[in-house]
Amino acid sequence: MKRIAVLTSGGDAPGMNAAIRSVVRTGYKKGWEVFGIREGYDGLINAKFVPLGPRDVGGILQKGGTFLASARCEEFKTEKGRLHGMRSLNENNIDGLVVIGGNGSQTGSYLLHKLGFPVVGIASTIDNDLVGSDVTIGLDTALNIALEAIDRLKVTGASHQRGFLVEVMGRNCGYLALMAAIAGGAEAVVIPEVDIDPEEIASTLRVAYERGKSHAIVVVAEGAKYNATRLIEYFEDHQDSIGFALRVTILGHVQRGGTPSAADRILASRLGAGATDALERGEYGVLVGWVNGEVKTTPLKDIVGKTKELDLRLFELARLLD
Repeated sequence: MKRIAVLTSGGDAPGMNAAIRSVVRTGYKKGWEVFGIREGYDGLINAKFVPLGPRDVGGILQKGGTFLASARCEEFKTEKGRLHGMRSLNENNIDGLVVIGGNGSQTGSYLLHKLGFPVVGIASTIDNDLVGSDVTIGLDTALNIALEAIDRLKVTGASHQRGFLVEVMGRNCGYLALMAAIAGGAEAVVIPEVDIDPEEIASTLRVAYERGKSHAIVVVAEGAKYNATRLIEYFEDHQDSIGFALRVTILGHVQRGGTPSAADRILASRLGAGATDALERGEYGVLVGWVNGEVKTTPLKDIVGKTKELDLRLFELARLLD
């Protein structure tokens, strides 16, 4: 192993820059040349390689997003696109590749590995739905951004006797919504993993109003059957039975931005070092993640096409604490 490359793919997550920095600096300490690939798999196909030394990644630790940029790449889903990517790696004499990203990105890692290229993935997604890591890069920051929004909405809600439907990201995984609901003291949470009738939410809000609460918060996962938009359409016809005047706040991509938390910086630094260690010992085709308090590797073949199961005991806890 003499020359390695690193890319970020898919949705950006706070802490990606810390992971890039760790890969570059630990790789450099091993005596390797390190290259960044701009714009994810699209940059791989089009050979957008840039040399990176320790000083090139100075000052990026505290920055959100990814300074290498990211992109969705439909072409890489084709065999022709992947062969173009392999050619770019070989023409630039790259011996190993580190891919920082979530489910779709690691599917790409696995397909490259199947073609025989040494690839190691790093678990990074605010959705925390990736098998092979208890917690993923970006989750902690996204959760704290959601929590800050909920805390602020409580203040204005109490001033106007309002309820808020707060929609958070997470694709088809309710983890982010569930944790935000517990930490934010929400009256209810709506997630894709549990089928909830809107009338059940209406009943919860009605009870909160009747017992004298000055505000109410319902945290809704974007991938739920009844997302915030569908719920407000339902409640518009049942407003009188709820008590609270309802408003919708969709946080959207706000959760991806901002300064990464200390937890995300540390996790990213440890996983980045774990990725170069895996390459050094010849362990390819694996995802580097955080499992039971340690940096561990999981074969990519055991990850692709799967979504981490949500611990529904946490959903019951959220109900108990409303």
